[in-house]
Amino acid sequence: MNVRKNYLKTSNTNQNNNALIDIVVKVKDLMTKSRSIAARDINEKIIRTYWEIGKIIVEKEQDGKIKSQYGQKLLIELSKELSNHIGRGFSRSNLANMRLFYLTYPIVQSAAGQLTWTHYCELLPIKDKDARSFYEQESINSNWSVRELKRQIETSLFERLLLSDGKANKDKVLALSRKGIELNKPEEMLRAPFVLEFLGNRENKPILEKELEYRLIRHIEDFLLELGRGFMFVGSQKRINIGKNNYYIDMVFYNKILKSYVLIDLKRGEMKAEYAGQMNQYLNYYQTEVNDKSDNAPIGIILCKGVDNIEAEYALGGISNQVFASSYIYYIPDKQTLVDELNNALKQEKDITNG
Repeated sequence: MNVRKNYLKTSNTNQNNNALIDIVVKVKDLMTKSRSIAARDINEKIIRTYWEIGKIIVEKEQDGKIKSQYGQKLLIELSKELSNHIGRGFSRSNLANMRLFYLTYPIVQSAAGQLTWTHYCELLPIKDKDARSFYEQESINSNWSVRELKRQIETSLFERLLLSDGKANKDKVLALSRKGIELNKPEEMLRAPFVLEFLGNRENKPILEKELEYRLIRHIEDFLLELGRGFMFVGSQKRINIGKNNYYIDMVFYNKILKSYVLIDLKRGEMKAEYAGQMNQYLNYYQTEVNDKSDNAPIGIILCKGVDNIEAEYALGGISNQVFASSYIYYIPDKQTLVDELNNALKQEKDITNG
């Protein structure tokens, strides 16, 4: 009898605990959603308010036909008065950003609620409309933090993507500016080059392949950001057994958008033809031994210190698997050099089109 009472007591206690846990989970979920909606609403109101302030400043400048030097003086005085009456948030630079925000986004609905004000402060200095639109769209698509957005702007991601396949054209520019990165095919994930400035190799000293792999793993979050959207790290030095031999793949990722394994082979020197054969072997193994039925064909990237386009073309030509070669650098590339290279590619494309 006592055993039965204890069993019933334990049973009731378990039921009570389960009910309690269920209530806690539902309340936490409800509060999380509520706070998220509230934060989004507050952010949208802040964006709209700053847009309205920018509109007021611009309209007053035009009504009084204020010249630029007097416009700057107006912002200084306005900053002092608003800071005294309202408080923080009205520095001259922030007021200048509000003014520029209104001029850049004449229709507030196109901006409000999408990103934070700090995101827009990073976007506003970008003069090229297509580039700015790309970074804005990709920030939304990839949910970039402000730090991540700043890093992608500094490393000229827009220009690198356009130059990645050597076939820059206006259609590609417009597609990136309107939709951001669309991973419909493997080559769309390549950059030219990959930028590994987060490794801190400021003097651009040669790094052994093992050391390069070690540093990339230590900075895996930064490397995932550089690789792009949809990447998940599977592991390093993944062993595969073919016949009597063991081989080790430097780094393996999975891209959930492409639904493909992505194998990366790190090389400290220039691209060589034998690297393509080695990677092709790895891909054949993954296609046969690792892939599930729902996975697409695996993708291989040979990441070298330098890639000769002609040699890479011959090395990779005729391979049925998806093997790509790209280069990497340890420093932030010179933006103007990339812009000049892009403009030359667009000019050549235009000349070919015009005959």
